[in-house]
Amino acid sequence: MPRIDLGEDPLALDRQVCFALSVASRAVIGIYRPLLEPHGLTHPQYLVMLALWDRSPRSVRDLCQTLRAEPATLSPMLKRLESIGYLTRSRNRADERELLVELTAAGRELRREAEKIPYEVVEKLGMEVAELQELHAVLTRVIAAATAGES
Repeated sequence: MPRIDLGEDPLALDRQVCFALSVASRAVIGIYRPLLEPHGLTHPQYLVMLALWDRSPRSVRDLCQTLRAEPATLSPMLKRLESIGYLTRSRNRADERELLVELTAAGRELRREAEKIPYEVVEKLGMEVAELQELHAVLTRVIAAATAGES
């Protein structure tokens, strides 16, 4: 296997992709926090709502796959979102083993308010939309490469 040139110090912290992704993730999620708080949402709960605004009802299994989350992680979020009135959970009548998650009227209504959030995030970042779209495309390729071979 040919040696890949990673520069002078391959272990320099500021050159690590994992470090840059970690810091960027925390910083961007920090921008979302004050925008979500008035709606009683955390960032992970917001991701659940985004998935449900895309399609509702959905099975818990489908949500886990879509969000790349474990059921043990997702379950408490769904309980919390149900307790604040944004969704309901019920057994699928056709298959009792399957738990369905569906938006309530309040959950659907929240979408109107949430539509402002992406614009506010772009404004706070102060970056061009084209730059963010390019970043999204690169990160999507990184995710695909990092998860290649997973079942």
